[in-house]
Amino acid sequence: MTYFDLADPTFDVTSPVVHAARDDSWYVETNWGWAVLRHAEVSALLRDRRFRQGNARWPAQNGIHSGLFSDWWQETLLSLEGDDHSRIRRLLMPAFRNKTIAAMRPRFQALADELVDGFAERGTVEFVSEFAEPYAARIICVLLGLPEDNWHQVATWADDLGASFSIDVGNQVPKIEAALTGLYEYVGQVVADRRAHPQDDLVTTLVQASDDGDRLTEHELGVALVFLAFAGMETTRNQLGLALQTLLAHPEQWRLLGERPDLGDNAVEEVMRVNPTVTWVTREALEDVDFQGLHIPKGGIVQTLSHSAGTDPSAMPDPAFDITQQRPPHHDFGAGVHHCLGHFVARTDMAVALPLLARRMPGAVPDGPGRWLPVSGNTGALSFPIRFEATGQASPIVSEATDLPPSR
Repeated sequence: MTYFDLADPTFDVTSPVVHAARDDSWYVETNWGWAVLRHAEVSALLRDRRFRQGNARWPAQNGIHSGLFSDWWQETLLSLEGDDHSRIRRLLMPAFRNKTIAAMRPRFQALADELVDGFAERGTVEFVSEFAEPYAARIICVLLGLPEDNWHQVATWADDLGASFSIDVGNQVPKIEAALTGLYEYVGQVVADRRAHPQDDLVTTLVQASDDGDRLTEHELGVALVFLAFAGMETTRNQLGLALQTLLAHPEQWRLLGERPDLGDNAVEEVMRVNPTVTWVTREALEDVDFQGLHIPKGGIVQTLSHSAGTDPSAMPDPAFDITQQRPPHHDFGAGVHHCLGHFVARTDMAVALPLLARRMPGAVPDGPGRWLPVSGNTGALSFPIRFEATGQASPIVSEATDLPPSR
């Protein structure tokens, strides 16, 4: 039986080694339980109610059993289960309605154009620091109703909290807890202000959200908003860098996306299918489970590998990257009761940004290798220099269509 060491920072979960193992079996053993490699089994397992979200044990698996980080992690939506999870998710839902997020597309478009204006005449860009990070962080500020001038500090906190998903998390706790302290204090001030002075923003919506008189407590609001600020910024920034990496490796697709902004939504799905920032999704067995011939004892952990499932030839005969194709749903936002609550935010801001970048950065190619996180755990670019044909100032907006892909 093949064995994967998922804690090894040099192990690449998108490598031919993984593809070869997928040809032999739908699962392999790892140092963190079993890894599920095929699309059908991943789809079934993520929706199987005999399993719960497996992230709750992540700190303990890395020797972290107490403290601010451990306590916060246990209270996030990722870790909650049953009635607690259902209640918090139900109270958070009004802030993430499709129409609410769709209405923000023009604001996202204007922000993307503003950022590209800053480097378009040069014909070069360090993509992470000049576009992906400010774009993702300023969108979080827009959602929360925060001054966009504060995006640097929000991004710094979110970046430090990103170590929560690192395979080296055990050594990152002081940095994580300092970021938690800063963000908790900041969002607490914002919540207090919105109670006194309501605005048309996500924080006010959550402060006022009620279900038969039930409301989020101050502490629950703080936990949720800190997690939103961190997860929303970190994953969008990382996924944008991976999207450019993929699209620039397929110049004909990059050119087509610039010509056809209507393909933006589909481009997001295709990029996430083949090059996801969330490289695995974890589940834990609530009871002894016999699943497709594998016995998983109560408490057993399974990791569903996103890229392997997304490129499984048994689920799609031609898995090659193509933004014009319709594919079976990928699993990068999870599935079942733990399907990512903010998926429409991520899908919308990237669907706006990618066609605009392709249109305003024609002929783009990497200008050096850049620096990248390990391709395991949560991955992405630390820096990604790109050169392109200089295009000058903003071109007219081609489309402000608000059609969104269906919820998955």
